[in-house]
Amino acid sequence: MASPPSSKPAALIGWRMLALLYDLWPVVAMWMLASLLFTVGYTVSGHASRENIEPFSALQWLLWVVCWLITGAYALLSWRRGGQTLGMRPWRLKVVDTTGAAPSWRGLALRFAVGSVSLLPAGLGFWWAWFDRDRLTWHDRASGTRMIRLPKPAR
Repeated sequence: MASPPSSKPAALIGWRMLALLYDLWPVVAMWMLASLLFTVGYTVSGHASRENIEPFSALQWLLWVVCWLITGAYALLSWRRGGQTLGMRPWRLKVVDTTGAAPSWRGLALRFAVGSVSLLPAGLGFWWAWFDRDRLTWHDRASGTRMIRLPKPAR
């Protein structure tokens, strides 16, 4: 049973940043696998084994888009499955909608897209939570989702 979210989410910016740092590791591993597949495909297509993919080429941009999509798939599937990514679990963070229920796929996709933009200007969309009256980030507001901190489990 979902508990209603408080008026001010307890997931402060520090907890969010720790979760992002923790989530960086499985995501980088998936990026490395994607890069390996691109490199193998590049070599198999007739390029020398020591020849690099040209910087800022269409192929390199495609790799960046694939990495972004992989990251999105990781986040959306994790959020939808249990409300948490691997990085959110140690700090008991969870993504919910405004009623405290599991967010919709649309809301989660919007959260990821706006969250990506939130990171670009030195994380301004995340730091915004310090000034927001409800401690919400840009992507919280845009997607109708919230990140809450779960209570400690009873022993």
